[in-house]
Amino acid sequence: MRIMIADDHSLVREAIAAILQINDFSDVVFAGSLTDAVDRVSEFESFDLILLDYSMPGMNGLDGLSKMIALAGDCPVAILTGVESPDLAHKALELGAAGFIPKTISARSMMSAIKFMADGEKYLPMEFMKAKHTEADGGLSKREMEVLEGICEGKSNKEIAIDLNLQEVTIKLYVKTLTGKLNARNRTHAAMIARDRSLF
Repeated sequence: MRIMIADDHSLVREAIAAILQINDFSDVVFAGSLTDAVDRVSEFESFDLILLDYSMPGMNGLDGLSKMIALAGDCPVAILTGVESPDLAHKALELGAAGFIPKTISARSMMSAIKFMADGEKYLPMEFMKAKHTEADGGLSKREMEVLEGICEGKSNKEIAIDLNLQEVTIKLYVKTLTGKLNARNRTHAAMIARDRSLF
């Protein structure tokens, strides 16, 4: 497995390389800027994974990621960063990144993430995935989600109450709280928001 570590801090590059070497991955290439990384790929060097530091020279935010993805072809490209932002992580994945790796994760997690991405999978820290889910569903409880699912299926409060073995008045209360959390005007609007956020 051949991996490029593009980071302007030699300490970071060497630390990740050491983790890889301990795990029998000795073919590691370094770059200190996006320009250096682009030059290596442009020279038709082949890699199994490219790690780009989000803050290194030339990156210009996620523009550098898009540039490398377009250049690297089938090779997965991931962001390596000290900026722990779930929102930034999801934007990177939406642009096609193979993953988003905070520099604060453990050596074991780093190795697992690298293997995962090199195998063609997507990697995101668990806490980032949880943060995105909470953002999408407005922090609804499990029961509120069940009621919302019933609404999306076009069921009445009475039908939802029967399905969940609850009183209809209780369902009305859940509808009130979930619409408030979703900033929905009514149950129909709540269903539209749920579909827009792909909750079901």
